[in-house]
Amino acid sequence: MTTSRADVFQELAVVGKAFGSARRLELVDLLTQGERTVDALARAADMGVSTASAHLQVLKLSNLVRTRREGTRIYYRIAGDDVLALYETMLAVARDRSADVHRALEAYLDVPGSEEVGIVSRQDLEDLLASGDVELLDVRPREEFEAGHIPGARSLPFGDLAAAADQLRRSGHVVAYCRGAYCVLAHDAVRLLGGSGIAARRLEDGMLEWRTHGHPVEVGA
Repeated sequence: MTTSRADVFQELAVVGKAFGSARRLELVDLLTQGERTVDALARAADMGVSTASAHLQVLKLSNLVRTRREGTRIYYRIAGDDVLALYETMLAVARDRSADVHRALEAYLDVPGSEEVGIVSRQDLEDLLASGDVELLDVRPREEFEAGHIPGARSLPFGDLAAAADQLRRSGHVVAYCRGAYCVLAHDAVRLLGGSGIAARRLEDGMLEWRTHGHPVEVGA
């Protein structure tokens, strides 16, 4: 059978189409933090299990995600680091090239009113971790922390921050991070801590970018 150039691009379009759904992108975003079951993904994305399953099948048929079975449960995960890099690049291009995406992201993160939120680069964070002079807070859900986190980080989900404020006042440099550049949790964490008199900063992006740029990742509690 003869394959034409058009056939090649047709198959390429299948992969592109897998990213062509807002709901599928939400699932991909969650999966960049670690593997999850369909039920867990549906809960986190606030969608029905059958809807989540249908979207995941599209991603699986495009070889962007893989599965493994554990008893009666099926776990989904990102197929490889190249898919992570593709997703991160898409986010960066959309943020830089689309005015609509940029405006939506600023409104979501409340960027215009967040001048007080200090930022730490990945390199500066590595230096702080090497010196031991930082309290690094992973404010994602605990299951995401256990699936993979920055070595030396402490799991402190956003909902538990207020209760830990007194303890954090005794810390030196406090830095918070979450899923990535499109995640609001670290921004809100820094604002919340600032309101409690704690001078905290956030990582410039998050776990997705930390992983795709080759920094070390630790798994487990």
